[in-house]
Amino acid sequence: MRARPPSRTLRRALLTGLTALSLAAVPWASSSAAAPGLTPNAEVITDWNLTAVKVIAEDAQRPAGEPFLWYGFVSAAVYNAVVGIEGRYAEYKWDVRGPRHASSEAAAAAAAHRVLLTYFPASKTRLDTAYADSLAKIPDGTAEKQGVRFGERAAERLIELREDDGRDSKVTFDPAPGPGVWQPAPPDFRPAAIPWLGKVRPMLFEPADRFMPEPPPALTSETYTKDFAEVKEVGRRDSATRTAWQTETARFFSHPLPQQLQAGYRDHIERHGLDIVDAARYFAAANTASADATITTWNSKFSYAFWRPVTAVRQAGTDGNPATEADADWLPLLNTPPYPEYMGGHCANDGAVMAVLDRLTGGDIDLRLMSTVTGTTRTYTDSAEYDRDVIDARVWSGIHFRTADLVGIRVGRDIGNWALDHYFRPLK
Repeated sequence: MRARPPSRTLRRALLTGLTALSLAAVPWASSSAAAPGLTPNAEVITDWNLTAVKVIAEDAQRPAGEPFLWYGFVSAAVYNAVVGIEGRYAEYKWDVRGPRHASSEAAAAAAAHRVLLTYFPASKTRLDTAYADSLAKIPDGTAEKQGVRFGERAAERLIELREDDGRDSKVTFDPAPGPGVWQPAPPDFRPAAIPWLGKVRPMLFEPADRFMPEPPPALTSETYTKDFAEVKEVGRRDSATRTAWQTETARFFSHPLPQQLQAGYRDHIERHGLDIVDAARYFAAANTASADATITTWNSKFSYAFWRPVTAVRQAGTDGNPATEADADWLPLLNTPPYPEYMGGHCANDGAVMAVLDRLTGGDIDLRLMSTVTGTTRTYTDSAEYDRDVIDARVWSGIHFRTADLVGIRVGRDIGNWALDHYFRPLK
């Protein structure tokens, strides 16, 4: 008698078990090669990440770390659209499975298109063109239609999750002047930027202050005295002790970090041949962790309202510390950003990203970054080396005290590890 084929449930269980075994046997970066031909490649993921960058950073020109929030939204919706069809990893705050034979490529494109169009309707022409280009690469038919419908559902879920989350809320910031308190900095004395960002509901955890750091060092403390002396010497615009390599490092990492990292992610995914599932997970884990690192950073900055080095050096005579000496003409290598100093936002994002990439790649992050500021490229295979460079870069730039960057890295790493401890986990 002819044996009956296994049921769909049994086939899925067998496939899940085999996938788990194969993933346990090889590094994550090469896991997409375990079942060649069964899953689409990552082209639609990297295409839509680039489109998101063009919409958010170029069209809308969102400032500072704010793009991380939007990249997190888009990446989470795309991730749910893909894994809801392909499986392999648990969905993000959702428990809906897509049609088994639906196109995950169509789902990814539909999710990204819908999220971006909802929040950035002024970019409709760009978005509709990119959407048409994506669907043109997918064969017409039921699979494409089912994928589009499921991608729309994934986008709707993300949009629902982010309702009334505190974006663009009315937040006033007018701290009373005094020693250690932030104030607008030269040369243009801009007011504090996007104070509402610290009041946004995080994507991965609650309460919102779960990873809030301790206060900055007291102005008369040994730590502050040491930090002050270092940045005053090596961070000044005309420093005689800062080397050419240190100057280049400071300038290299002045390229807007959200966009610098997105390009590095795309490059890594393309060079390592990740499939659509692992690429979607890579972007979702890194970008949601960065979104929450940014929110936590802004909460810290606007709660502590700590002054920047340029103000601290020029007004050192008011800080009550006999070991600090004022220099009324002191300027940093790079212009000071228009928001308080503590904790370091660049480093909080760096810590979050490095924790995620360490876990996804088994410690070989292989992140290649380019800076339009210096016109140079750097490749990092070790997260500790990357963390060291970005910490130093912000001090050598003259815009941060070292403690703010060390704390940023530590808090960011806690957030990145939280992301993968609680989300984006392999299915059992």
